[in-house]
Parts: sequence; structure tokens; C-alpha cells
Amino acid sequence: MPDNGTRPEPPERMHRARYRRIMRFASRVLVQSWWFELVLPRFGLRAFAARGRIKRLQKQARRFHTLAADLGGLMIKVGQFMSSRLDVLPPEITRELEGLQDEVAPESFERIRAQTEAELGMPLEQAFAAFEPVPIAAASLGQAHRARLSPGIAADIGFEDVVVKVQRPGIESIVAVDLAALRRVARWLSRVRIVSSRADAPALVEEFATTSLEEIDYLHEGASAERFVADFGDDERVRAPVVVWDRTTLRVLTLSDVTAIKITDTAGLLAAGIEPAEVAQELARATFQQIFVAGFFHADPHPGNIFVTPEAAGGWHLTYIDFGMMGEISDSLRAGLRDFILAVVSRDSRALVASLERLDVLLPTTDTDELERAMAALFDRFGGMGVAELQTIDPRELEVFASRFGETIRSLPFQLPENFLLLVRTISLISGVTSALNRDFNMWDAVDPFARTVLNNSGGNALRGFGQQALSLANTVARLPKRLDELTARLDRGQVAVRTPELDLRVRRLERAVGRIGSAVVFAGLLIAGVLLRPTDEVLGWVLMGASALPLLHVLLGGRGR
Repeated sequence: MPDNGTRPEPPERMHRARYRRIMRFASRVLVQSWWFELVLPRFGLRAFAARGRIKRLQKQARRFHTLAADLGGLMIKVGQFMSSRLDVLPPEITRELEGLQDEVAPESFERIRAQTEAELGMPLEQAFAAFEPVPIAAASLGQAHRARLSPGIAADIGFEDVVVKVQRPGIESIVAVDLAALRRVARWLSRVRIVSSRADAPALVEEFATTSLEEIDYLHEGASAERFVADFGDDERVRAPVVVWDRTTLRVLTLSDVTAIKITDTAGLLAAGIEPAEVAQELARATFQQIFVAGFFHADPHPGNIFVTPEAAGGWHLTYIDFGMMGEISDSLRAGLRDFILAVVSRDSRALVASLERLDVLLPTTDTDELERAMAALFDRFGGMGVAELQTIDPRELEVFASRFGETIRSLPFQLPENFLLLVRTISLISGVTSALNRDFNMWDAVDPFARTVLNNSGGNALRGFGQQALSLANTVARLPKRLDELTARLDRGQVAVRTPELDLRVRRLERAVGRIGSAVVFAGLLIAGVLLRPTDEVLGWVLMGASALPLLHVLLGGRGR
């Protein structure tokens, strides 16, 4: 029988085209960055390259936004991941990627039916009494459909309305292609000293890969949902959907339908007699309960993943959904957070840096002295101030300090471990939701009792007032012998830096003079070579003569700085 339709493109060819498209984009960005950030500064055009940096970064981010929205798959997750990496990416990129939503066109029902039947090993009509063909949500990795359980299973578990989450057919192959491309780009970056000294690109990709692979493992998500429920077993204010294991596999997840009032729907809450300010307080409590007590927390608590469910008796409870992204507080992370809190309490910049090292936030190449000075300045100016006191400071002073402090942090080679990043992301999202519910809500007031518990349980019963100052003084005195030993060792190794602005200025002028001499030699060589070659190879001759303009600009303009 002749095929009158268009034959679909083979998956292998589609995957190769996808891989090449990702690599072309990455190559273009890397070449552009190499030219503006490395080549032009070598010819004294650092100021020229810097002038267009913000627009250039924004344009690159917008192009990636378009690429991710077009390709779907893991690329949307990559954009969302990068938008949260304020530790290694400039704000010009993260801001452009913040609006990247994981909303894509739904898969055809025929393919979803085939995927579900293959996973469950039975016809869809046998697996469910009803199954809505139109999804209630469609994302890059899967989509969700409402359904009704067969009478037998419904009688056993006590409910019949469910939501069935089905993985997109072939998404595992697409994820593998995307991760292969990302790993190759990471290997490229690891060979660039200016990048490798500031960020461990392969480690970042592996962290992202681990999280992504867990998100397409629905058995893992079901187990996470049950662990979350167990952590709040005695808490009447926090619930989660029930997993229907008889209708759950690696690629199909069936959960009780718990749809209720979206947590940021203040009009709906008020209509149900629920005070939004109380919801904000309860949400913060539940969040810090997960972090400080259970050590296992929902790492994607955006408004679409939390409902407020009214109860028949007039009460209400929070209902969490989507447990594909979870964070865990390990013993080492808990100890590092304890040390971090103690350092902040005692305003000890050196101890704070040590706690960041324990949290594996700082890379081995980090200049901890520079970071310690920045933290000391932060404590000296703003340490001990409450929110009300901070509000009385001139906003211009805060803006200037934040700009300088941010530049210092971004210039240092550090990056957040995955679980620490998830923790920051969670608190950031919850802060946004609580502010939407109650503009006057203060997250610090909510975290205070939990932070006290951490300090008390770790033997850190620091007294307030005089006790805190005494602790800080004792720490300083106790560290003096060690600091002297370190200073002696650094003197022996020649690692003590003496800052002399006038001498530094003269050295920089000398370096620029030497650079201009080198550029003059390059200019003369290119110009002479072009003149000599032009009679025999006119094109190459003109190219060399034109190229000589770049070092000439350095000779003419390179000495105009301080």
C-alpha cells in the first residue's frame, strides 16, 4: 500500500539535529565570549569590550530562551537551572531567564494512551474507569490527566478521583542527548582557565543531571511523596496526595486528586473564610519544619504546587503536590549551617568563611582573605540590625554597598552545592508566596525559633547581649596563635600580599607600555606583510593590512588609562 503521507523523520536523525543545534549555539557563545573577554583586552580594548557586555549577555540569554522554548525537553530545565545560579552567572543572564516557563504543547492523546498502556500492561479502559484525553497540565518532561479508578481499586483505597502523570514518549532519549551536549560544553569550559578558576562546570552539569534524571523517575517521586507524608504524620496542617501504587510505574504516576484553592488566590481564600496572613504564617512554619527538623524539603514550592484545602469542620490545611524535586539536609550540611548561623550571631567574618568552606561553597582557588574583608565590612556596617533599622538607612547607601559587595562575591571562585542551592531556591520561592499573602510578613521572625533549635541542639547555647560579645572575643583570642602560625607560614611561602597603590599604578603603567611596544611590533609585521603580499595575492594582502588596525588602535589608545 503506497504511503501518501509525509514519512516522519527517524528519531536518530532528530536527535543528531538536536545535538548539533545545541552545540552550534554553545560554540557561538563561547567564540563570542573568547573574542570580547580575552582577545580584545589583550590589545588594550578592555574598555571597548566592557561597554557592550550587558547588552551582549542579555542578547545571548534571550537567544537561549528562544532555543529552549523551541527545543523543549531538558533545555527548559537548563534555563530554569541557570536562572537560579546567581553564584556563577551574572544577573544580566539570570534575569532574562527568570520568565522561562515549563509550559509546552501537549503530546497527542494517542501517544499518551500507548505509553500508559505499555507501562501498565493493560488497555486504558481496563486500567481506569475514565480517563480525560485533554491534559490539565503539560510540561517538557510529562503531562497530567484527570482520571477515575476502577471500582475494585477505588473500594480498596477509599477514593476514585485521581491525577495520572504520564512521561512524554521518548523523553529519556532526548534527556540523554541534552546531557551529552551539556557534558561536552562543560569539558570545553573546564579547559578555559578564566572559567575553571571560578566554577567547576563539569560538577555543575553532573548536579543538574542527577536532579533531572530523578525527575523522570516516577517511582522515585512516589517514594518522595510518601516520605514527605511520613515526616508530617502528626501535623494536621500539612498533607500530600496518596500514591496509587497499583497504577504507578517508572513512567506513569497515579495520585489522589487533591486540587483545591491555589495558595496565592487571596480572593478564593477570603471567600472560603480563610485569612491569607494565617496561611503565610503556616506556610513558613511548614517550610522551616521541613528544613530544620525533617531535613527533607520540597524544593519546588511555587504557587502551582501548593493548595489550601478547606475542611468540613471549618478548618483548612496545606496540600503539597509534585515531589519530583526534593532537597535533603545531610549531616555535613546541617553542621555547616550550624557553624554559619553561629558565625553570623557572633559577627565573626573568619568563622563565616570557614563555615562556607565546610559547606563546600568555596572552590580551592578562592581568595578567602578578600572574602573575609568583604564579610567584615558587611558585619561592621549592618551587623545586628533588625529589619526596621535597615529600613531607616539611606537606600543609596544600601545600593552602593550591595553593588560593591555583589561584585566582590561574583569575582570569587565559588559555587553552591546542589542541596544548598535547592535550599536557597526554596526559601526564595516561599518568601515570594508569603509576601503575596501578607505584604508585612517577616520571614526572619518565622525562622528564628527553628534557628534557635539548631543552635541549642548543637551545643550552641550562645547567650544574648554580653554573652555573644564574650563568645566573639573568646574566639578571636583563641585563634590568635593559629593566625600567627598561618602568617609565619605564608611569609615563608612568599604568599603575603603588600598593597601599595602608588607602586601598583607604576607597575600597571609599565605593563601597558610593554604591551604597546608589542602591539607596535605586531602592527608593523602585519602591515609590511600585507604590502609585500598584495601584488601576488591581493585578497590576503588587504586582509593582513586590515588586521593591522587592531594593534594600531592599542598603540594609539592604550596609554589613555590611569
